[in-house]
Amino acid sequence: MPYALAIFDLDGTLADSFPWFLRTINDVADRFGFRRVADEDVEGLRHASTREILARLEVPLWKLPAIARHARRLKAEAASEIPLFAGVEAMLRTLAENGVQLALVTSDSEANAREKLGDAGALFTHFDCAASLFGKAAKFRRVIRRAGVPPGQVIAIGDEVRDIEAARAIGIACGAVCWGYAAPAALRALGPDHVFERMDEIAWTLCPGAVARMSEATSGNVSG
Repeated sequence: MPYALAIFDLDGTLADSFPWFLRTINDVADRFGFRRVADEDVEGLRHASTREILARLEVPLWKLPAIARHARRLKAEAASEIPLFAGVEAMLRTLAENGVQLALVTSDSEANAREKLGDAGALFTHFDCAASLFGKAAKFRRVIRRAGVPPGQVIAIGDEVRDIEAARAIGIACGAVCWGYAAPAALRALGPDHVFERMDEIAWTLCPGAVARMSEATSGNVSG
């Protein structure tokens, strides 16, 4: 079934923020009193769920709202250091030009998100930003309701275990990208509907006919 709405995560999916996260996390840990992340901890954390990460780092749950606010502020200050992954704008433009509505769901602020996206931000018709007490599933439901699209024609695309879990919770398709925060093996273990190893695979999967026509046209121009 063709997808009419693609809901994207931002950090680790469209924006290459993991290097910034690694540079920043221990300063945040010192400020809020949870365990620092050693270099040898990183790969293990990439295989863990959000709950497991919080438990391993001994993050006090009652501090999460303050931690999230502080992280958003730091991210805003470092916006110029967090680029989009190569090929993001071309992929998003292909989807939008072929009738797929684009939505962004992130715990970041909308202002931060738009700054990171740059010109690509104009391609999105729906934003659901800032932290939510009810998690990503509730945000997905809100976006789907606003878009007026049947759940069977919606796909959520992200780089973390919680993205897959939230999509499953409300009965929509999910796609996992292999270039973000979570390890590809951890994502594959949950059986997402699609696994994307390269950015261009998203457009190939969601708009196969359009991409094939573009490739044929390009080949024709080259051979001609």
